[in-house]
Amino acid sequence: MSRYFTEDHEWLDVEDEIATVGITDYAQSQLGDIVFVELPDEGAEFEKGADAAVVESVKAASDVYSPVAGEVIETNGALEEEPALVNSDAEVDGWFFKLRLTDTSELEGLMNESAYAKFVKSL
Repeated sequence: MSRYFTEDHEWLDVEDEIATVGITDYAQSQLGDIVFVELPDEGAEFEKGADAAVVESVKAASDVYSPVAGEVIETNGALEEEPALVNSDAEVDGWFFKLRLTDTSELEGLMNESAYAKFVKSL
C-alpha cells in the first residue's frame, strides 16, 4: 500500500486501484473539534480536485476534495454517528471514502510523507 498527500491536506492510501481518502492530522488540528461530516454518495464519480465531502467543526466548515478521479465505492458510515473520529484518528479510522481510481497516473503529482511534512513546516 502506498500513501500520498495533497496540498489541500487530504491523504490517500492506494492499494491496487482502490484509494482510501481522508484529511490529515494537520488539517483536523487546524479545524478543531469536528461536529459533522457530510460524505459523498456511493456510486458518485469525481474528477480530480472536485468537492467530494464536507467537514464541519466548531470553528469552520471545509470542503474535502477528491485527490484523484474515481468512483466512490464505500463511505465511512461511522463518521455520521461519531464525527469526532476525525479528531481522534484522522489518518486511520477517520477516513472519509474509498474510490476506484479512474487514472492511476494522477498519483504522480501527489506528495509522499516526507514531502508533505516539509510542506506543512513551510506553512
